[in-house]
This record gives sequence, structure tokens and C-alpha cells, in this order.
Amino acid sequence: MRLNERQITRRERERERQRQEMLDTAMDLFAGKGYHNVTMREIAEKADFAIGTLYKFFRNKEDLYKALMLQRVDEFNEAIRKALDGPEDVMDKLRGYVKTKGELFQAHLPAIRLYFMEAHGESFDLMAGLDSEIRKRRRKTQAILESVFASGTGTGRFKAIADPHALALALDGITTAFLFEWLEDPERYPYPEDPDVILNILCKGLVDVQ
Repeated sequence: MRLNERQITRRERERERQRQEMLDTAMDLFAGKGYHNVTMREIAEKADFAIGTLYKFFRNKEDLYKALMLQRVDEFNEAIRKALDGPEDVMDKLRGYVKTKGELFQAHLPAIRLYFMEAHGESFDLMAGLDSEIRKRRRKTQAILESVFASGTGTGRFKAIADPHALALALDGITTAFLFEWLEDPERYPYPEDPDVILNILCKGLVDVQ
């Protein structure tokens, strides 16, 4: 019985390895040629699998693309959650969020470019349902960010200038804006290495209200 369990585990590991090779190969091809210029047969040949094997894992190219995007989103969100769960001090948590988000964006740049290229193109059928699923998964991470602001307000570390949801939304928007500027012109608009450059925009008032 134990032997069979080990055999099943090895078989499952091998299936996961094959699936990941297919996803990685598809990512390379999509990033280099664009989603619409890549075929399932090309992915299978590049990954050195029979086309039938590829279809055992993914119903079609759209199914493969969605699996690829959701995997990247899950990896991204998991790293953000770890950054927010790490240090005790709420400001250090926010610094970790800003720093980690920048690192992840740059590390996953091919996937991010691919996603936005399709999202703003003519791939209406391709994006159907994917955006809502991504937003649903991101909301879970955003809830953790909200809890950090709620903790800071509750302990008196932060002033109660806005509710935690608004503060989390503001920080998410600011960091995303910086990242898109970097994406368009990295040399002119580098993403700040010091997280406080971004945090000070939110955490320090621009003017003293009389």
C-alpha cells in the first residue's frame, strides 16, 4: 500500500513537471511571437512533447494561456502575502510590500507585457472570465494590505485619515503607476529602490492644512 502511494506521488510529480515545462515553453513563445502567432503544435514541439500529450493537460491554447496567467498571479500574490506577513512593524510591512511588488513586476515582465497586450487588443474571448478571476484573487491579497493599515490605525501608529480600504487602494494605485512609468521608460522613470520614496507620498502630508 505504501509502495503504491509512493508510486502515485512520483507519477503526480512527473505530471506536474511535464505541465510546468509546457507552461514555461508557452510563455517563452508567447513573449517572443505574441499569443496569436503561436500554435499548440509549436508549443508541443518546442517542449519536446507529442501534441496529444499537450492536449491531455490543456483543452486548447486559450485554456493554456489562462492557466499560465493565473499561475503567475498566484505566484505574485503569494510573494506579496509573505512580504506583508513578515515583519512586526506595520511600516516595515508596507516597505516590504512596495519593494516586493517592484521586484515581482520586473521579474515577471514578459508575462505582464503579454497580459496587457492581449487585454488591450482584440482578444475579447480570450480575456472573458480571466479578468474577473484575477481580480478575485487579488482582492484576497488586498484584504491583507487593508489589515495592515487597520492595525496601524488601531494601535495609533497611523492617523485615521481614511478607512483601511481606501488607504490600501491608494498605495496599490501609487505603486502600480510607478511601475507603469518604469515599464514605458526604465531609464527616465526608474522604480525607486527606497520604498520610502513611494510611502512618503501617502504617509506624509503634502501641505499643512490651516
